[in-house]
Formats: sequence, C-alpha cells, structure tokens
Amino acid sequence: MPCSYAMLYARLSAQRDADSAAPGGHVIDGEYSERPWGNYTVLSGDASDHKLKRIVVHPGKRLSYQRHAKRAEHWFMVSGTARVTLDGVVTELGPGEAIDIPRGAAHRIANAGANDVVFVEVQHGTYFGEDDIVRLEDDFGRADDSGDQEKSR
Repeated sequence: MPCSYAMLYARLSAQRDADSAAPGGHVIDGEYSERPWGNYTVLSGDASDHKLKRIVVHPGKRLSYQRHAKRAEHWFMVSGTARVTLDGVVTELGPGEAIDIPRGAAHRIANAGANDVVFVEVQHGTYFGEDDIVRLEDDFGRADDSGDQEKSR
C-alpha cells in the first residue's frame, strides 16, 4: 500500500518540521548526516525492531552496493527517479513506487537524473548499526577489502 507510506511520511515530516525547525529551516531534533552521495535524517530510530530514515541522493551519485545480515529494508520513493540494483537486477522507480530489500540481498540506489532523489527507508530487523553493512562496491573507497563478503551472514 504505497499510499499508507506516503501519508506516514507526510505526517512525520510535517510534525518534525512543526516541532523542531530552527530559524532558517534547519532540523535540530533527530540524527542528520551528510554523506558523499547526499544525506539522511532519522525520522524514528528509538524502536528495537525498526528504524525510519529520509534519504536524499544527489544527481550523479549512488550509494554503496551493499548487503545487511540483520535487517531488511523497504524503500518508498518520494521524488526523483531512482535506479535501484537488487541482486544484480536494475529497476527504475519514480515517486509513489516502492521496493522491498530482503535481508542479505545485495542492493544500491543511484540517481542518474538532474534533481535529487528523495525516499523513505524503513529498516526492519534486529540491529541497525553501521557495522551491519558489507560494502561490495563503493564509489568513495569504502568497499570491504577482506574478500570475505559473507562475513556478516
């Protein structure tokens, strides 16, 4: 049901903006991080079984081709056109479309367009730390060199 994710995102964004915007529109509540490919904001991160993020991917950028051992993800596209790779299969997704990333699946999202790609990521599992990322390929030199791409399984 893509509409339910869109409504959830709109409600959370409106509440976050109303409750925590500082002068200039900067969010002062919730984790925010700049990355080489764009940025993310944690919308809900205090639950033991899920985490919710708003992710922005700038034009011409892409995230690592990666996998997770302890979580699955659901991506709901808000704006822009994304090129999603899931276990080697490339799919284009636009606003209102979604894809499920099973636990252990190799995946990445890329922005080949001229405008930012914005999506909501719902992580579901038992652990959400950065050390549950096995990078198979990375444009920014962060790929795992150990050769043991199954180490988190």
